[in-house]
Amino acid sequence: MSIAHVALWTRDLEAVASFWSNFFGASIGDVYESRRRPGFRSRFLTLGDGPAIEIMEGPWVAPADPEGVERTGLAHVALSLGSEAAVDAMAARAEAEGILVSPARWTGDGFYEAVLRDPDGNLIEITI
Repeated sequence: MSIAHVALWTRDLEAVASFWSNFFGASIGDVYESRRRPGFRSRFLTLGDGPAIEIMEGPWVAPADPEGVERTGLAHVALSLGSEAAVDAMAARAEAEGILVSPARWTGDGFYEAVLRDPDGNLIEITI
């Protein structure tokens, strides 16, 4: 068994797709528009050979929770960049763009990671 994809709701499909493409180099699939659920649109993002991320929008999607509020659901998506230098470089880029939440550091459980936010406020962990 393996994860085929994870899905995230958004209020701005194109902004989130652009973020993932520009910041992480994700490949972005075509827009799917549902005939059965008017207003539903989605796109798949792929990074390397991992599971895809489906981003979905609809006029019924509520605004994101305020920043800093932890809630039930997925806590973050973690991306493996392959090296400490790559984490440092991406963390510096995230800081310059004002989206860095936690700078690169070694955690107590042995991970080298930094954390940033996407346009909807979702946390993205970057690690070796």
